[in-house]
Amino acid sequence: MKNPLNKRLLRELRSDVGKYIVIFILLVLSIGFVSGFLVAGDSMITAYNESFDKYNVENGNFRTEDKLTDTEKDWIEKENVTVYENFYVEKNFDNETKLRIFANREEIDKVCVMEGRLPKKPQEIAIDRMYADNNDLKVGDSLVSEGKNYSIVGLVALSDYSALFYSNNDMMFDSSAFGVAIVSKDQFNTYNEDDVEYNYGWIYDVRPTTEEKEKEASDDLMEHMAKKVTLENFIPRYLDQAITFTGEDLGSDKAMMEVLLYIIIIIVAFVFGITINNTIHKEATVIGTLRASGYTINELIRHYMAMPLVVTIIASIIGNILGYTFFKDVCAAMYYGSYSLPTYVTLWNAEAFIRTTIIPMVIMLVITYFILRKKLALSPLKLIKRDLSGKKQKTAVRLNKKIRFFDRFRIRILIQNKSSYIILFTGLLFANMLLFFGMMLPPLLVHYQGIVTESMLAKHIYLLQMPAGAIDSNDELSAAFSYTFLQSKITTNNPDAEKFSAYSLKTTGEGGTRVEEVTLYGIQEDSRYIDAKFDEKMVLISSAYADKYGLGKGDVITLKEPYEDRYYGFKVSGIYDYDGGITVFMSKKHLNDVLGYDEEFFSGYFSDSEITDIEGKYIGTTVDEESLTRVSRQLMISMGNLMYMVDGFSVIMFIVLIYILSKLIIERNVQSISMAKILGYSKKEIATLYIIPTALVVVASLLISYPILSYVMVGIFRVMLKKMMSGWMVIWLDPSAYVKMFLMGIITYAVVAIIEYRKIGKIPMNEALKNVE
Repeated sequence: MKNPLNKRLLRELRSDVGKYIVIFILLVLSIGFVSGFLVAGDSMITAYNESFDKYNVENGNFRTEDKLTDTEKDWIEKENVTVYENFYVEKNFDNETKLRIFANREEIDKVCVMEGRLPKKPQEIAIDRMYADNNDLKVGDSLVSEGKNYSIVGLVALSDYSALFYSNNDMMFDSSAFGVAIVSKDQFNTYNEDDVEYNYGWIYDVRPTTEEKEKEASDDLMEHMAKKVTLENFIPRYLDQAITFTGEDLGSDKAMMEVLLYIIIIIVAFVFGITINNTIHKEATVIGTLRASGYTINELIRHYMAMPLVVTIIASIIGNILGYTFFKDVCAAMYYGSYSLPTYVTLWNAEAFIRTTIIPMVIMLVITYFILRKKLALSPLKLIKRDLSGKKQKTAVRLNKKIRFFDRFRIRILIQNKSSYIILFTGLLFANMLLFFGMMLPPLLVHYQGIVTESMLAKHIYLLQMPAGAIDSNDELSAAFSYTFLQSKITTNNPDAEKFSAYSLKTTGEGGTRVEEVTLYGIQEDSRYIDAKFDEKMVLISSAYADKYGLGKGDVITLKEPYEDRYYGFKVSGIYDYDGGITVFMSKKHLNDVLGYDEEFFSGYFSDSEITDIEGKYIGTTVDEESLTRVSRQLMISMGNLMYMVDGFSVIMFIVLIYILSKLIIERNVQSISMAKILGYSKKEIATLYIIPTALVVVASLLISYPILSYVMVGIFRVMLKKMMSGWMVIWLDPSAYVKMFLMGIITYAVVAIIEYRKIGKIPMNEALKNVE
């Protein structure tokens, strides 16, 4: 015989369809959005990692002053490498951008065609897909350079330019102003020989297994090359930002999404808890009658778990379908908007399925079971009488008779429903947490743009470099002589210029933090640019460094050489007010002593005006307002899109939660509202009695939640950003975000109040007679 309780399931669904619809929406959006992001992210990472073998990506590249002769090429290849030509020319185009143009590659750094085809005829060109997107170009359009018209026949991704760095020394790439392109070999041969850059890529015969061994192999290779050829540039793959930056950054957004996922899981658990609890309160009399009729607790638990379980399963199926289709494509488009990645294949992601589907279902089952178990353990008589507190009923709180009747009534409603209002406050806290998460980062990025330009150490910072092959590391005397000789040539007559020494080390990754680069500056006495007096051993760290790692005066920082087992320890003497980077300041003499350099050694210039009398080949990196703006602009592209997506998702979740929680208050008071109607109160009067107290609680909850959220979210963001990014954004909370959140909360509740006002009008008078004790 079928269980007659099953006949109630559809009736229960129809009677409470609003509740199940919002739970369904909540689950579908949660599962779909997070699943889509994790699936797209892992699929992209897999495609990136596989591209090295699939497209035969170089182990490094070098550029020479003249084209290699066969003898020179054979000499280089004695170091167990194979050398390939990868020549290019650079052309300025009429849209005020620059393209680095290669001949079609067939052996090394192969090309992924995203749309269209590769060039075959003269004046045909295939351009980087991301460069095309950022400049509103498509297949069939044309570009003009030096009066010549190029027809765009394809959009491509070059496997050695997944991040479009113009120079490996740049702080950040700019995919709007610079791109790469492919032309046919015949077209490439028409270019003026003086314009051709003799760039070569190499592949190791036996690939080094670690970065340390790769560093040794590349250093040996560079020294070997320098004996025969004049090197203009030499970049091993592990140092090539155009190749490695994407891989290092791809997984960083995952930390943000994991935080979002944990918040969502908490919200899902909370929603299941309050909805099940509300169902028991609403059907307490029915449950008590069924218990008295002989139904066991476990039979009733299975019955009341059935509908939430069915809704969760259906929502999980649809959410995963949307995650692997719509949301996956949205998130993939976000990645393609940041990087020039090859075509990817969507991969099944077991982690995403477990986190977004299995865990919420387990949470739902566990919470539902324990709430039902606790409530159904009450005696049938208590359930029939709707006495679910399990405690002795206290006497009513006496209220001053001078208070107006309607005000006393509202106060009674607040007192009688205090548990429901506590739940409402908790729910709004979770809803605001999600909304705060989405609204916090875009203003933070804009604020960061202002900080990095306002707190520049100087308007121009020039870090010098020695041309590749100028130093023989096996001959220290020769190396020192080369450095001294070359530095004597790197001088400037600019009166604003001030020398400094600098060196880059890495953090050790203690506490699970991301290993990142730290710049050490050696400052000369009486500096015009660094407002600090340095004694012999004084070491200051930037305020950004101190804020990120919680450091202060007296702490000891440990830094290491990037690819060597050599460590440096410094005791912090104080903090220098500089939020633009993770940096350490000390006297030039102190830093040079630590590094073993001569006291007069320097490696860069501070200047408030542009230095024009140093050859470009001696300048490694230039830090100015344009380069810093490029960093923040690219951060906005990379992270801003994600945050706007989280914003939209958060708003929907916020509305859903407020609807569920406000609906809960009305449902808990159905009998009282019905009785008020019998006593002759109008719909408007009843609405003011029940909606106004709830509105006051909503306003108070919103205001109280903001200081709590400020403290909690700053802590969450600190942990997240430590794992997510190199450098540091000092966490700043935009005051306007609180105003927007408050207005959104009030407007959302106003809409919900209108819905509940209509619902009050539909409550029948006979409802008061159904549960008379």
